[in-house]
Amino acid sequence: MADTTPTAIERARAFFIQEFGEPAAGARLLHVHAPGRSEISGNHTDHEGGHVIAGSLDVAVDGIAVANGTNTIRVADEGFPTFEIELDSLEPREDERESSAALLRGMANQLAATGRTPAGFDFAFICTVPSGGGLSSSAAVEAAYGRAMEALWEGPAIEPVELAKMSQIAENRFFGKPCGLMDQAAVCLGGLAYMDFEVAAEPRTAKLDFDFDAAGYGLCLVKVGSDHADLTDEYAAIPQEMQAVAAAFGKTRLCEVDPDDFSARVGELREQLGDRAVLRAIHYWHENGLVDARWDALTAGDIERFLELTRASAASSAMYLQNVSVAGHDVREQHAMVALGLAEHLLGGRGAVRIHGGGFGGSIQCFVPVDMIDAFTEQMDAWLGEGSCRHYAITEKGAHAEWL
Repeated sequence: MADTTPTAIERARAFFIQEFGEPAAGARLLHVHAPGRSEISGNHTDHEGGHVIAGSLDVAVDGIAVANGTNTIRVADEGFPTFEIELDSLEPREDERESSAALLRGMANQLAATGRTPAGFDFAFICTVPSGGGLSSSAAVEAAYGRAMEALWEGPAIEPVELAKMSQIAENRFFGKPCGLMDQAAVCLGGLAYMDFEVAAEPRTAKLDFDFDAAGYGLCLVKVGSDHADLTDEYAAIPQEMQAVAAAFGKTRLCEVDPDDFSARVGELREQLGDRAVLRAIHYWHENGLVDARWDALTAGDIERFLELTRASAASSAMYLQNVSVAGHDVREQHAMVALGLAEHLLGGRGAVRIHGGGFGGSIQCFVPVDMIDAFTEQMDAWLGEGSCRHYAITEKGAHAEWL
């Protein structure tokens, strides 16, 4: 029997008509696609000029955009109220902080800076990226806005890393979240990508064609039952404390600090900045080295070595980075730690598990033997709620737009 399930484009088009009506005769329809992402390696290394491995996933923002001939952008996000912004001012607005409107205005600001003339359009999208799960739904939305504006407003083509930097500015300056560049770069680049952020303005990137399933382990992400939407201060404290260590050496980021110089001043740094800042700096150097070793393992096709190093990364995040549980909160609620413990229990020494993304909630990442995926998913769902665990695939295409 033929598969009659509507495609993402068909669903987005039907949603557009529902929200904005049939496009005018002759109107050009633009399909915009931007995937979610998984941080494969490099937990909180990007904002310190470090290294990361990330992959775009088979969940995404898919939308339809149509010029509307006005000075207003209207956005319909399935499941949320439709909103709009006027294009007469593209500066950050305090009343829009931490809102979808802030991301939209921020991307319009950045696209206008390329010499484009902003003009109104209607944009309706569906999003299969789980919100609050640490898969960067916000970065996917930013990239989708950017690709829509790139196509609708005449101007030069924008390379993936440039679009990622624009998206980061929108999230930092307009939305108010002090994120690094990894989320946006992974969404825009697509595929499995290695990124070196030592030169922030021009990060070095490389891509690798690697199929985890074919290597015997499926990439599963498990939502732990809490997100970090209300933990911005905890999230922001990580780069703040790492950069406080860097500042003690007259530097901006930890990538600029010689680890031997750090070692010589540990006592002084503990006294001045506290133990947690020192531990988080230790994590940075340890994790950064593990990123390179894991990339080498993947390049060599050595999945068992990759898993061994992933387990070492998991320990570093828990012990040194300390972004699994939230200090000072109710100790009876440790959602991410419980999810990690349950996953480890199920795997029985096979595969690997680690905190995923920003931490403190969201999701954990599990590399599960392919012969265990169904049973693993069923049991994690039984413990944490239906739909908590999902098996993902790396997809090759990053954020892009095409005329229909």
